[in-house]
Amino acid sequence: MNRRDFIRIAALAGLGWGLRTPQALAQLACVGPLAPTSEQDACLQAYLLKMRNFDKPHPDDVFVAPGDFQLLYECSERLGRLELIVGYGFFHLLSFDDALTYARNYQRIGEFTKPEIAFMEKTFYRDARIYGFLDNKPLKDLTHAVRRKQVVRIARTGNYLHRGPSYAAYKRIKKAVGDRVILTSGVRGIMKQFRLFLKKACQCNGNLSLASRQIAPPGYSFHGYNDFDVGQAGFGEFNFTERFTGTDAYRSMADLGYLNLRYPRDNLLGVRYEPWHIRVSELT
Repeated sequence: MNRRDFIRIAALAGLGWGLRTPQALAQLACVGPLAPTSEQDACLQAYLLKMRNFDKPHPDDVFVAPGDFQLLYECSERLGRLELIVGYGFFHLLSFDDALTYARNYQRIGEFTKPEIAFMEKTFYRDARIYGFLDNKPLKDLTHAVRRKQVVRIARTGNYLHRGPSYAAYKRIKKAVGDRVILTSGVRGIMKQFRLFLKKACQCNGNLSLASRQIAPPGYSFHGYNDFDVGQAGFGEFNFTERFTGTDAYRSMADLGYLNLRYPRDNLLGVRYEPWHIRVSELT
């Protein structure tokens, strides 16, 4: 089974919706014996090996088109300037239309060019399964806007949370674990996810598969729906590494049953293990 077949089958099987075993993959892939064949097992093992080495390039990775690399870089740089102008906190909520308006009105940002806008539209609406990213897409409209009345700002974090299940889940965790746990990332609108993904893609020299194993493409992040990230107070950037699992905050949440992870170890969604990413709810 080649990579394309594996991704197609995984996507059609709905592996992100609960079918996470080699047996399930085998039943859907070979439509034969209940146990996986050696070829299917080898394919699955190769996939898992790739995900355990998520931060390394692999031979079948997908890159940005050669003619688009300059646009990738220019969009990433412009979004960085935009974030500086509007502020880190507010940038989490910024919509695509608002971003275009700010860029047009602030010379320090510079107006998005037509090729840049076309590149961002293509990036947003492209099927991320091409990269190997197999999760759902909760935000399907490029012009999706976060309503201010639907979010609450979390003091001393620079982040917001969606009101309702997301905010309630965070308050339960804070009450149980205390100040050891902090909110490291909450609501991310379309432009915030663009900023993260394009910046990572630049750092990966245009390798979109490598970037998507670490940062969800715009529209595909459940931070735009309900999820949030937590960390250990004072642990800094290591909160976004497996070292987080050795912290008091992580152990307390695990013991209390609060670690309902979006991307557990060896998930079949094309995403690295994220022990900090709290899954709040599924799409309705």
